[in-house]
Amino acid sequence: MAINQFPLPDLGEGLTEGEILKWLVAEGDVIELNQPIVEVETAKAAVEIPAKWAGKVVKIYVPEGTVVEVGSPIISIDTGRDAGPVGDDMSQGAAAQAEKAAGEATGGLIGETTASGRTAVLVGYGPRVTAAKRRARKGDEAPAAPAPAAPAPVAAAPVAPPAPAKPASAPAAPAAPAPAGQNGHAVLAKPPVRMLARNLGVDLSTVAGTGPQGSITRDDVQSAVSAPAAAPAQRVAMAPGQRETRIPIKGVRKLTAANMVASAFTAPHVTEFLTVDVTRSMKALDRLKADREWRDVRVSPLLLVAKAVLLAAKRHPMVNSSWDEAAQEIVVKDYVNLGIAAATERGLIVPNIADAGSLSLRELADAMTDLVQTAKSGKTPPSAMSGGTFTITNVGVFGVDTGTPILPPGEAAILAFGAVRETPWAHKGKVKLRQVTTLGLSFDHRIIDGELGSKFLRDIGAFLTDPEATLLAWT
Repeated sequence: MAINQFPLPDLGEGLTEGEILKWLVAEGDVIELNQPIVEVETAKAAVEIPAKWAGKVVKIYVPEGTVVEVGSPIISIDTGRDAGPVGDDMSQGAAAQAEKAAGEATGGLIGETTASGRTAVLVGYGPRVTAAKRRARKGDEAPAAPAPAAPAPVAAAPVAPPAPAKPASAPAAPAAPAPAGQNGHAVLAKPPVRMLARNLGVDLSTVAGTGPQGSITRDDVQSAVSAPAAAPAQRVAMAPGQRETRIPIKGVRKLTAANMVASAFTAPHVTEFLTVDVTRSMKALDRLKADREWRDVRVSPLLLVAKAVLLAAKRHPMVNSSWDEAAQEIVVKDYVNLGIAAATERGLIVPNIADAGSLSLRELADAMTDLVQTAKSGKTPPSAMSGGTFTITNVGVFGVDTGTPILPPGEAAILAFGAVRETPWAHKGKVKLRQVTTLGLSFDHRIIDGELGSKFLRDIGAFLTDPEATLLAWT
């Protein structure tokens, strides 16, 4: 028997911790090399971590929903032999996979989405000497086993799993029974659903499940929150805080908040607005949808907005640049990695389309469709959220006219695309109902002055006013 501790690996780009979302194995399971064993959420994305040894799972140290520091042991595996130095017992295929993942981590890129939809991480398994940091979870039925004070480094000799000390005279405490649902059976709910219930203060034992085998879904939890409560016989005085919900700031939301604060107080923002008659753009989209070669393609106004941005960026390259404070230089990019802001269950993310300016309109449409579908499924890899040079946020899908967006760190401009509404508009000397939208452009005033920002926004508006004529004139 050779028991080896498996620490939470270094996930790259300065990330120091991750939350255990879901264990994919259980104690006693026999696992294979590179088999996904746990799903972890970092500030960038949710990723599945594979096993670096084959063997039998001896102990799982960290329960689901716990935030763990990089290098802290999370599981121990009986390999039946000494593990040896880190990486020595990896097969050639696993080593190649690790090298590939590490190569993609250049500039903070980590992970890879495979054909099966898994995101693998095999970067930097070296443990750290810091203690695991656990966040208490609201509503736990039983306390979790304490984490070891410091992770033991993986060495050639077997390492015994940590065990909490118990008084010799104290009898073993019986396991807490699983909570029973409305049907008297144990509550069935996936870990993300349980986490949502904890965050919203919902007791799952009071919720009727509508999922498979009576399992509780996210919609069931949300319905329990929005359902009106029975009127109490009398009003009861509530202490401050009893009718408040506290949601831990972590994962994607934590990183987004830090980036937005850093951007807002680093780059001097200026926002300009332009209201545009996009009637001809909407008619052009209708013609495009009717084209036989485009019938199976997702076509929306955002596609033409993206094309307008890409063409305008070619005419005004300084808009597609960044500020290098250390070198005291402005870095002008001759490529556009076009970011599209997407709202997901884990918070706002901004994946980007690499080198979008080199794509045809059809290729751009396909890339945007893939980007949105991947974001909604929660499978966006960290590599797709790094290196953006210009971002579009489509607030119009929520019925909002426009906004004053905050720049993503490292970018010089961001465009807010508002709702397209039928509006009375002066057209050819008469007031008619036209399709109208409002654009909001925020930019870094260190790089882009008022004249450049205005010309760039004007060109986007000109394209959306008459895309076909403008396309001919500019190309």
